[in-house]
Amino acid sequence: MKIGVVKETGEKETRVSTTPQAAKRLIKQGFEVVVEPSSGTAAGFPDEAYKAEGAMIADKQTAFGADIVLKINRPLKQEVQLIKRGAILISFLDSFLDDDLLPTLAKAGIDCLAMELIPRTSRAQAMDALSSQANIAGYRAAIEAAAQYKRFIPMMMTSAGSAKPARVAVLGAGVAGLQAIPTIRKLGATVEAYDVRADVKEQIVSVGAKFIELDIGEEGSGAGGYAKELSSAAKLKQQELLNEKLKKFDIIISTANIPGRKAPILITEDAVKGMRAGSVIVDMAAPSGGNCALTTAGEIVVRHNVTIVGILNYPALVPADASEFYAKNIFNLLSLITTKKDNQAAVQLNLDDDIIAGSLAVHQGEVRFKKKG
Repeated sequence: MKIGVVKETGEKETRVSTTPQAAKRLIKQGFEVVVEPSSGTAAGFPDEAYKAEGAMIADKQTAFGADIVLKINRPLKQEVQLIKRGAILISFLDSFLDDDLLPTLAKAGIDCLAMELIPRTSRAQAMDALSSQANIAGYRAAIEAAAQYKRFIPMMMTSAGSAKPARVAVLGAGVAGLQAIPTIRKLGATVEAYDVRADVKEQIVSVGAKFIELDIGEEGSGAGGYAKELSSAAKLKQQELLNEKLKKFDIIISTANIPGRKAPILITEDAVKGMRAGSVIVDMAAPSGGNCALTTAGEIVVRHNVTIVGILNYPALVPADASEFYAKNIFNLLSLITTKKDNQAAVQLNLDDDIIAGSLAVHQGEVRFKKKG
């Protein structure tokens, strides 16, 4: 059975779905691994490294024509046409988007395991690519904030004078936020954090930040550990309470996202106007509309003397480790669905398994994923 590793074509995408080390492990499981040329080059994995571990380098058509196709980003329509009927695609599919990708894949007879649908359970942790990539993103966003800030992050005392530590707010305490907090703290900042889910206060405090208390009249915890969308009244109350608090911070790292929804506006234009000149907002929700009213997706802009960072893909800025983490998630998922007989790998999609059932967005010509709400 062949696994195809294809080159990502997204703008500024530098990651690869499988690294040479992961390819070696897959080959030991009984798979043949076919890699599209230069798939891992941008992440620091040349074709020679794959060949040294036993993988074959072949053209795009051959890689996409494998029994199992591995990707990071959802396929383009012209890429779907290269995947053979009966194959399995494993990738992020952005299943919540209202477009025709899933029906197109179903019509093409391609079974699809969507990485964003992996359940958030203890058993599935080793396959949870959303968390592995968010962890890296939170780290890199904190580094970006420090790089964009025009002052010292830590307290500095010299013969020429002293500087106070930067005051940082982290909005959203999911995986990315909980990584951003200790990263920026290690650089010397004082950190406070906010989340609509009151039950994450303990986690925020445990990584060294002070919890920002807001009474918005609603609890924001949703299914699977994610935040849920608030009512219009609660959103307005949240903005009003945050407005004055955020003006006192030098750096804001915003990570608040709701699966399948537009990101909530937490940082109003008035809040930006009230921040000190030279302050920085790193809006990690830029791909889903942004938590800041002035964010421009994909760009770094200055508005009211505040730098607003709208970078769309933080893991791609740390491509070697991001690829390694993702490749391990993929390997662990493949291990769940793989049996080995006579040194040959075979795949079985057991719908009684909660991980397979939860992540199998398309199966046997049918779209199984149903968007809620």
